Amino acid sequence: MGVNPNKVAKRVKGYDHILIIMRHAKAEPFSSEGDYGRGLTSKGLKQAKKVAKGLDAMKLTPDVIACSAAARARQTLAKMLKTFGDKPKVDYHQSLYEGGMQSVFDELTHVKDKARVLMVLGHEPTVSIASQWLASSESDPERLDLLNLGLQTAGVVIFGSDKPFKQWQVHSGDLLAVMSASDFD
Repeated sequence: MGVNPNKVAKRVKGYDHILIIMRHAKAEPFSSEGDYGRGLTSKGLKQAKKVAKGLDAMKLTPDVIACSAAARARQTLAKMLKTFGDKPKVDYHQSLYEGGMQSVFDELTHVKDKARVLMVLGHEPTVSIASQWLASSESDPERLDLLNLGLQTAGVVIFGSDKPFKQWQVHSGDLLAVMSASDFD
């Protein structure tokens, strides 16, 4: 079930604030530095580049990015920043690696009201569970069902709301899309 990025881009125009929740790109299965130190595969590097170019084409270059401090998340973001440039304000947080769903909600409270597009880059199952909790009750059931399966590597969930991020609570975001890296082909 492919998602048309052009249709998503039209949908997001109607919102003052856009939240992108992303899972890191494809990582190596093992690392001598343990799970935290796992790096990206060549496929993962390609996924990160593809998603960044796709988001940029959709005019969804983030103003602010909160990224897990784990190696695979940092490497995903490093590849994406080659497309995004210097525009996003970037912060790395250990809590997005080990803090669970609450860490995603905590990131929302730190964003200035003027920020329109926020990206949170983290790990499964945290990203899909947080997305389920953020999705409004009016969200499309098919999109919600996709979140039950978990996000694929380099998968993104896009939410919209007219409320500043600090005001978001459980079920505050309109779930606009659940996309995989292949949707950006």
